[in-house]
Amino acid sequence: MAVVPRLLEKVFDKIVDKGSNLSGLKKRLFFWALQLGEQYQPYKANGWWYEFKLSIARKLIFSKWKEALGGQLEFMLAGSAPTQARLVRIFTAAGIPVFEGYGLTETSPAISVTDMRNNGFKIGTVGKVIENVTVKIAKDGEILVKGPNVMIGYYKDIEKTNESIINGYFHTGDIGELDNEGFLKITDRKKEIFKTSGGKYIAPAILESQLKKSRFIEQVMVIGEGKKMPAALIQVASEFVQEWSKRHHHTITNITTDEKLLKRIQKEIDICNEKFGKWEQIKRFEITPDEWSIDEGHLTPTLKMRRKIILEKYNDLYQKIYNPQ
Repeated sequence: MAVVPRLLEKVFDKIVDKGSNLSGLKKRLFFWALQLGEQYQPYKANGWWYEFKLSIARKLIFSKWKEALGGQLEFMLAGSAPTQARLVRIFTAAGIPVFEGYGLTETSPAISVTDMRNNGFKIGTVGKVIENVTVKIAKDGEILVKGPNVMIGYYKDIEKTNESIINGYFHTGDIGELDNEGFLKITDRKKEIFKTSGGKYIAPAILESQLKKSRFIEQVMVIGEGKKMPAALIQVASEFVQEWSKRHHHTITNITTDEKLLKRIQKEIDICNEKFGKWEQIKRFEITPDEWSIDEGHLTPTLKMRRKIILEKYNDLYQKIYNPQ
């Protein structure tokens, strides 16, 4: 099955919701298996004892995941945005490997892909570059690609073609690195990286991926170009928030101003901030009143954020963060 990361996140959230509703031994076994999955390393790198425990988890718990997904799903191929390494580990441990691919329409589209064969699977990367394709990293970190898969040019747009293909290399607009084993890692979109007023560079995709690990957060966009600090616009996961409020016998009348919810989201942000430098940490946030959707223009059909449109739609929240009265 081909998936975008957001779909994978939604599938995972539904599975965890079901596990949370179990009780007693079944619930303990479910979260034991989940914890085991988070520790997964390919090619039996964790040793025989881990593999023995994993075989039990696969029989008791993960086999039910496979059944729920149709019973015949052998692997998933993820693309279009960064996939959380945690989810790659868990699903692969469950016997449904998640292979990440990288490419663009202009590269027909594949540049690299992870693959279990020939030690080609490394979590946190988009695999090794495919045959007959050359990748090099520019001084500013941009990924440059050359090969028979690269387009001839943009239709009737010589100027744009000449801007994108220089000395035979297509400039992808993505920032990345090649490790010493030849695995490609994407770190951000060149045009999405911004600088604060203090001169510090912020890579929003990395922060956003970390924040979306929270079950409270459905979508998040990191902002702050030219400002003194990064901040975030957040769409909460409404189903989970409703369940959380019921569990705590709490009624939410307005998700954007509810103090108890705001404190809980702040706690999630604080956990995330621990993983980043002080200049990268999210200092303020606002919750958007509505859900982000394709129909309303927040998202592309592959569930990527339309950053400019989101910023326009929530300019009032942006002003509230950076120009408080």
